[in-house]
Amino acid sequence: METLRIGMFAWESLHSIKVGGIAAHVTELAETLASMGHEVQVFTRKGCYRDYDEINGVHYQRVDHDSSGDIVHQMNSMCDSMYDRFKSFKNHYGDFDILHGHDWHPVNVLCRIKKKYESPFVLTYHSTEWGRNGNYPGNWRGSDEISHREWKGGYEASQVIATQEQFKKEIQNLYKVPDYKISLVPNGIYPGKMEKDVDPDEVKTRHGIDPSSPVVLFTGRMSYQKGPDMLVDAIPHVLDNERDTNFVFIGEGDMRTHCERMAYDMGIKDSCHFLGYAPTDVLTDWMNTAEMACVPSRNEPFGIVVLEAWDACRPVVATDAINLIDNFSNGILSYRHSGSVAWGINYALDGLNGPYTKQMGINGNKLAKTKYNWNNIAKHTLDTYRRAMEI
Repeated sequence: METLRIGMFAWESLHSIKVGGIAAHVTELAETLASMGHEVQVFTRKGCYRDYDEINGVHYQRVDHDSSGDIVHQMNSMCDSMYDRFKSFKNHYGDFDILHGHDWHPVNVLCRIKKKYESPFVLTYHSTEWGRNGNYPGNWRGSDEISHREWKGGYEASQVIATQEQFKKEIQNLYKVPDYKISLVPNGIYPGKMEKDVDPDEVKTRHGIDPSSPVVLFTGRMSYQKGPDMLVDAIPHVLDNERDTNFVFIGEGDMRTHCERMAYDMGIKDSCHFLGYAPTDVLTDWMNTAEMACVPSRNEPFGIVVLEAWDACRPVVATDAINLIDNFSNGILSYRHSGSVAWGINYALDGLNGPYTKQMGINGNKLAKTKYNWNNIAKHTLDTYRRAMEI
């Protein structure tokens, strides 16, 4: 197998500034590629870290940038710093075989490198500005500049990666990326990443929840795209069915205060626990304590939380924005409104006294270990790299 030198560009990783799901994707994909014998240099932001580290076989080239102004200004500065770092590396150590950018943030530096050195690059879309803002025709609330960079990245890239079929269609509808140029490569997870031996009774008691009460877990960004308000709106319909159910929300975002106010106004605040940002150990405690996870997304490029729940053998109730679930086999699919979400949760709660709710989590765990393990994902990514290098 040919050994590749891969330059990966991302605004976050687990070993630099961490913002969201891109961090785990970049880090775990890079580590898997390195374990296969490839050289991976990750260009990312410095934060409070050192300029350079080698961690788990991956080289991290971290850069400073101007953190003032809006996100577009910050990414302009980051791209300038990444370009200088890339040019210095290239002058000292030679060429890269392929470059790989993640989302819109590094598009400017990738296009600049392509123009100067004729270097092919692959771009993975992790979301779109349209999807993040829940927009529909005539209801645009996002950034035109960010959308332009998403289009520009798809236009300039030799190959584009989408994480699932529905998201591929979204990208093509928005940015007209031709079919021959786009590959489907799903997200992945390390087997056992979320699995943890915990005492569920102790975790619940610590947060004032009766150990016998079932818990529904939401984890992710508290944003319109992810639908936490839809879950809050569903809660009274669940409490009518199972009055002692509790709902734990882990994550920050612009909708957290709104959701807390909704819970207060609806008289259900005692059943809701908004924990905000939580470190990994707290997240894994709850993922292994909750009876199920709920993913009420309005728009979802992939849904890594589904894999995380399956890794802990937890069933998932999700909207049909998620394309990973085989309905009634490894989870429950609902429509994208609160009444349907409530129906799905009630169906799973009703099955807690029998085998079928638990079996959905077990079935999901098997799928996560086979189809969505990082070795499979890395092999598909390498196939995409080779197609890009042939152009």
